[in-house]
Amino acid sequence: MKDLLYKVNIRELMGNPLVEISTVEFDSRKVAESTLFVAQSGTQVDGHDFIDKAIELGAVAIVCEKKPAQIQDHVTYVVVENSSIALGIIASNLYGNPTEKLKLIGITGTNGKTTTATLTYNLLESLGFATILVSTIRILIHGKEYPSSHTTPDILTLNKIFSEAVEAGCEYAVMEVSSHGIHQNRIAGLHFQVGVFSNISHDHLDYHKTFAEYIKAKKKFFDELPKSSHSLTNIDDKNGIVMLQNTDSTRHSYALKTDADFKARILENQFDGMLMLLDGKEFWTPLIGQFNAYNLLAVYSIARILGFDQEEILTSLSKLKTVDGRFQSIITENGIVAIVDYAHTPDALENVLNTIQNIRTRNEKLITVVGCGGDRDKTKRPEMAKIASNESDLAIFTSDNPRSEDPEAILAEMEVGVEPQNFRKTLKITDRKEAIKTALKMADRGDIILVAGKGHETYQEIKGVKHHFDDMETIVELSKQLNK
Repeated sequence: MKDLLYKVNIRELMGNPLVEISTVEFDSRKVAESTLFVAQSGTQVDGHDFIDKAIELGAVAIVCEKKPAQIQDHVTYVVVENSSIALGIIASNLYGNPTEKLKLIGITGTNGKTTTATLTYNLLESLGFATILVSTIRILIHGKEYPSSHTTPDILTLNKIFSEAVEAGCEYAVMEVSSHGIHQNRIAGLHFQVGVFSNISHDHLDYHKTFAEYIKAKKKFFDELPKSSHSLTNIDDKNGIVMLQNTDSTRHSYALKTDADFKARILENQFDGMLMLLDGKEFWTPLIGQFNAYNLLAVYSIARILGFDQEEILTSLSKLKTVDGRFQSIITENGIVAIVDYAHTPDALENVLNTIQNIRTRNEKLITVVGCGGDRDKTKRPEMAKIASNESDLAIFTSDNPRSEDPEAILAEMEVGVEPQNFRKTLKITDRKEAIKTALKMADRGDIILVAGKGHETYQEIKGVKHHFDDMETIVELSKQLNK
């Protein structure tokens, strides 16, 4: 056990530090013989309440913040200041500190994390470096896919997959870093080479309660980066500079609108791609819109910080395709431009709609199909409806993973945000497939349909049950039916 406790800040140790450990668990239900059980003070349950159960199941050592009232002679107790941080260090030690053997890039922000992380992974792979990607969509180890369920997996899982990446010969690692993961110390013990901040806007206030707390959670990531790391921030976002206030890392900035270490601007923007000027060099990309210009600039900046050649980066960047469900567009058989995007926050929806407005000719209709997820931040619902109805010729409000909530109640909360002059150009269709079908029926050749909110997701979660549902698949299937 003393090997696992290396670098852990211990307040008190009772028992034998040389006890043999077979596994580490923070979930008492998974405890078996010779387990080290880490009792965490969680947001829902307190792991300290399950110490006795863990010992019954075979735990021989306990890491905790509060010394139990009853101490058992055959068990080793380690009292620490913060069990979550201790778990991160222990998990890293358990798997041989894999992130010390990888160049780890962590990307945080409200919007653009998945796209930036995936594009960075694709760039590094295209440059010939075996890389691991940990994102909301998937976990990839040098092309091999693993299932992914959270933005930031638990720290034991993370270290396990990073150790597998090291064994597979990976040199680089790219991961999304969520505000929940930062706040809950689910990245403790990881060694980041580069930390990236994309932007921050209204989201996750169901968890963080206030915007100030949300900013504080993001900032914690940069505050904890060591001197050996690099931090990269978007200074066009007013909170970008805030992220760097207390960091010991080497600071870098990127921007489209203000002076920064890495600069870019859009020269041409069309539905089939855009021409950008990036650090004085022109290049064409099939990605579209200002938000993607930020994503590409972030990827370019990361690569430059890592020491790659500018020409080499731009050549590879120009070949990268869009990420599934992120401004993914097709032209249907009858000439309608259909766009699927993951935009599920007011800021993201506004960005996507602004991108469309900047490209369109105004001779066509713009129809937006949008919903808001259940059991999530309710305050953004009227905002998203307001943006959709302001920026579209027709806005259709529909279901988007209602989860345990009543879909009709969610739509009613959205409708509150619609301004009176826009009432006539909104529809409410609870069934998402029916909403998409209606949009396709109402569109003519050359019109634009945006289906927002679910993006890459291939399911609808209703009353705890996940039903298969893919926005792009549904568009293709319905457009074929309607074109017969």
